[in-house]
Amino acid sequence: MSYKSPQTLVVEEEQRGSGGAVINDFPVSGKNLFPSNIAGLPTWFTIRANKDGWIARRKEIDFLVAMNPETAREDVMGLDPNRVVVYEETLKANQYRRDLTFFPVPFTKLASGITPDSRLRKLLANMIYVGAVGHLLEIDPAEMEFALTKQFKGKAKAVTLNKTALDTGRKFAAENFDKSIVPYRCQRMNATKGKIIIDGNSAAALGCMFAGVTVATWYPITPSSSLCEALTEYMKEYRIDQDGKATFAVVQAEDELAAVGMALGAGWAGARSMTSTAGPGISLMQEFVGLGYYAEMPTVIFDITRVGPSTGLPTRTQQSDILSMVYCSHGDTKHIVLIPASVEECFEIAYAAFDLAERFQTPIFVLSDLDLGMNNWMSDPFKYPVKKFDRGKVLSVEELKRLGSFQRYGDVDGDGIPYRTLPGTKHPAAAYFTRGSGHNENAAYSERPDDYQRNMDRLNKKYETARQHVPKPEIAHAEGAKIGFLAFGTTHWAIIESRDQLAREYNLPISYYRLRAVPFTKDLVEFIEKYDRVYVVEQNRDGQMAGLIKLDIPAHLVGRIRSIRHYNGLPIDARFITDELVAAEKGEEN
Repeated sequence: MSYKSPQTLVVEEEQRGSGGAVINDFPVSGKNLFPSNIAGLPTWFTIRANKDGWIARRKEIDFLVAMNPETAREDVMGLDPNRVVVYEETLKANQYRRDLTFFPVPFTKLASGITPDSRLRKLLANMIYVGAVGHLLEIDPAEMEFALTKQFKGKAKAVTLNKTALDTGRKFAAENFDKSIVPYRCQRMNATKGKIIIDGNSAAALGCMFAGVTVATWYPITPSSSLCEALTEYMKEYRIDQDGKATFAVVQAEDELAAVGMALGAGWAGARSMTSTAGPGISLMQEFVGLGYYAEMPTVIFDITRVGPSTGLPTRTQQSDILSMVYCSHGDTKHIVLIPASVEECFEIAYAAFDLAERFQTPIFVLSDLDLGMNNWMSDPFKYPVKKFDRGKVLSVEELKRLGSFQRYGDVDGDGIPYRTLPGTKHPAAAYFTRGSGHNENAAYSERPDDYQRNMDRLNKKYETARQHVPKPEIAHAEGAKIGFLAFGTTHWAIIESRDQLAREYNLPISYYRLRAVPFTKDLVEFIEKYDRVYVVEQNRDGQMAGLIKLDIPAHLVGRIRSIRHYNGLPIDARFITDELVAAEKGEEN
């Protein structure tokens, strides 16, 4: 927080009372809301901390630090009564409300007393409010100084300047404010021992490296750029051979279409390859993705979803690329999509995606979003992968000698997955044409209707086979429940909190199905059959996942599917889900 300027810092806590709020050692959830405009517009950074460890966004703000002249009035007016505001005194934020607790601080004036450098003063003002807030919330000064020293490790001058600013803010608050009127306190817990903090894109990059990726081709686009940037840094550190040469290639292409084309070419040649992008990039990649599907070439495509359509809101989050991934490209195409909900799953699913791409000889999509990809999340340490890579049905020279020949697009095993060879395999039978046009089982050009239909049926069979191999859902049946939630990705964190709210406030048990992949497994129909209604909760306007589910399940179950949709660009919150569910259930009763 010390290096973000200008910004508004928001700290919130749901629990309050005479004893004050209780937060963990630092099991907090931070969300950076920043503009896409490069003109330096206001930024908001929200921090959520509570003793129960809820980490979904909460829209109600309890403790506001107002530093943005452009938004101070709007930020203050948006608070519920009896909340706390710390603000730059020149903003005169206390003139807007009489039902809030205000603490004015002369940040600019205090910073001027620390340094004559105007640029540094703006930065130090942020550290001054950290000191003031720390005093009001009774955060241990030693812990704050430890964090500061860690942040500026090896930069003695920066440590000294920022520690002075921290002490200045704390001293000013101690001399001028009555902290007893603040209904929030920080209290030690030991809930974070052994945890790590990492963003989803970095976690996915680690998963790619452990999965053996050797070719990454990409074009910069928010919010996916940091995935390949992080991968590049990891690979430079851990994938250099004894002679100091790189064992990988990371290529910034001229556009997204070129990027996925390079990735597919590398996958066809036997490399483990990937690219990362966002919704607009998926739109541009469609032609090559169709080639990968029809010619059966493996690669992994990460879509870190943002708000569309068109340019949309590039720095806001959504789950609105579902249909564009599942049906990416023209004609009859259906793709495998993997959906992580946590940074731990970003690592694990990234690793699994490369195995699936080679097993099924097809592009595999990984659906993340801006909230997961660009924000820091707390997690257990990742488990070191121990299983061998699954390279799929790749014929060796020895196998070709035994077989004598093979059909590149034949279904030998009845699972829809053909056998392949890699370029450079030294056997006459290894050669074949990779075709994006009509072909028969032998990879020969064909416009025969029966050849085309057989090939398309086999591709569909391969997709059906994938149901047995994609990550299985997580299912939690609640005793006495008549209705269920179905959600995926980062919506998960709001769902688990909403279930708690519904149980506490309405005595309403809700079962939960967390989807982790498309195509759906057999568990989906079994879950829907158990309940009167299943609410599909997703972050898009059109209920894309609900529509996909309705296409997949038996007709007699379609009427049980309901939609709860959140699509304003901010991460979904638990109270929104709770209120929507309660309103919908009242409608059912009427």
